[in-house]
Amino acid sequence: MNPDAAADLKELSATLASVEAVMDLDGLRAEIAELEEQAARPDLWDDPDAAQKVTSKLSHRQGELRKVEELRSRLDDLGVLYELAQEDEGDADATAEAEAEREKLRADISSLEVRTLLSGEYDGRDALVTIRSEAGGVDAADFAEMLMRMYLRWSERHGYPTEVYDTSYAEEAGIKSTTFKVAAPYAYGTLSVEQGTHRLVRISPFDNQGRRQTSFAAVEVAPVVEQTDHVEIDEKELRVDVYRSSGPGGQGVNTTDSAVRLTHLPTGIVVSCQNERSQLQNKASAMAVLQAKLLERRRQEQQAEMDALKDTSSGSWGNQMRSYVLHPYQMVKDLRTEFEVGNPSAVLDGDIDGFLEAGIRWRRSR
Repeated sequence: MNPDAAADLKELSATLASVEAVMDLDGLRAEIAELEEQAARPDLWDDPDAAQKVTSKLSHRQGELRKVEELRSRLDDLGVLYELAQEDEGDADATAEAEAEREKLRADISSLEVRTLLSGEYDGRDALVTIRSEAGGVDAADFAEMLMRMYLRWSERHGYPTEVYDTSYAEEAGIKSTTFKVAAPYAYGTLSVEQGTHRLVRISPFDNQGRRQTSFAAVEVAPVVEQTDHVEIDEKELRVDVYRSSGPGGQGVNTTDSAVRLTHLPTGIVVSCQNERSQLQNKASAMAVLQAKLLERRRQEQQAEMDALKDTSSGSWGNQMRSYVLHPYQMVKDLRTEFEVGNPSAVLDGDIDGFLEAGIRWRRSR
């Protein structure tokens, strides 16, 4: 094995060892044993919600353990692969296979290492994502829909279930706003670095003179509320409006006033839900979204207080955080981390893991 490869394998092994220490594999195995015991109880499904949480948590913990054990096994096998390639110096294919696996292993270990940086109070929660079109007219509405697709495609690539609560369509094209949930372990911690203003530069497909257009869309991310959270909402502080659900181009989706809009008067937060068939179900979903937004507001206020005590300037999530340039050149660049790629099509198709990892490391470094 050449010295560079040997040194790299040693470094990868040390990084993986630190990840294993942070994950506390013995504690993880003990937690899995306890969850397996709970899952085996005959009365488990007497409470379907509780049962779902137990089985989901068990599946996630087993997946975490399996992932880190597989990485350790692959790292051990890679050393053997290099030795076999060295024994047969003429076997270029074996050497190339070992080099390719080393690159893949480095990326996979780095990805798992990023997960260990998610230690915030709500980082392990599901995420509630809201996207709104801002300055830029119809191009901004189109851009907001592009971003919605980007996050839904990212979720699909990873096998994460999503649920769209509400989408308000723009008149000509695109959307005014949307709210959807990403149900995955650490979805909030991962996606929260996407919060801020996104900027698109391109030749507008809606301009018959083919001029370049700059448009903006805002992304908000909140942790999904759990039963242990104390987010009380006084009904007297709510304005409830019901209206008829609609789809793209204003077409009617429902013939009854089943869609619900809630306005929280003290904060001015407005949420809507129209994906359920009944008004009651939509109101319950809208309340869950409102609670999540209030929880995130409380978290941000607490963070602002901590930043003030530390006398450090907190980065404004409302400022521009990423540019998507389709003309005159092709590039997507994060303005906080300097991470960039030259393939906007892949990014807008959900290939955003590099941006997420860079964002998580940047946040931790601050």
